[in-house]
Amino acid sequence: MVHADTRVLVFTRTAGYRHISIEVGVAALTDLVAAEATEDAGVFTPENLARYRVVVFLNTSGPVLDDDQRQALAAYVRGGGGFVGVHCAAATEYDWPEYGELVGARFDQHPDVQPAVIHVADGDHPATAHLSDRWEHVDEWYNFHTNPRPYVRVLLTVDESTYQGGRMGADHPIAWCRPYGQGRSFYTALGHTVEAYADPAFRAHLAGGLRWAAGQA
Repeated sequence: MVHADTRVLVFTRTAGYRHISIEVGVAALTDLVAAEATEDAGVFTPENLARYRVVVFLNTSGPVLDDDQRQALAAYVRGGGGFVGVHCAAATEYDWPEYGELVGARFDQHPDVQPAVIHVADGDHPATAHLSDRWEHVDEWYNFHTNPRPYVRVLLTVDESTYQGGRMGADHPIAWCRPYGQGRSFYTALGHTVEAYADPAFRAHLAGGLRWAAGQA
């Protein structure tokens, strides 16, 4: 489990599509850690970010930070902070190249929400250790502009033969992590639906990602 006193900033600002699951996502994260949620980009200053172990972009979308706030976030992670991106975090800050490196891949498009089979690509991670090799899950299965595998540690892939609309082929990562400077970045493409945040398997996936990003694993 994540240390109970781990301070986490949950950022939910949207300048594009707004997911109806944001509120339940905030509630789930608050159950897992000492989370403080905000849509105020003004919190992205070096002094304020230093108060937190992890910053979560929970279904953010579009351009949500100005240049100074971008620099503060990048310096925070490069200096040893943790970053967690959930689902639509990959459809955020398209015109900031470094954010693309931080999150790992950019959202391209998706088919309708539907069930599919997820495979564990790396079970030696706290975000996946609780899962069996085959995990049936309902979500909005993101296709990305590029496959992040050359640059990240892939944790989960989705089996495109088990749903309609996959465009990435036999290797379709949907969760990964990477070191970033002295810090850590974790991303999961799961988390579109309201129901996901009540699913024990998904909540444990999030908790493991937070724990890793906080440097506790």
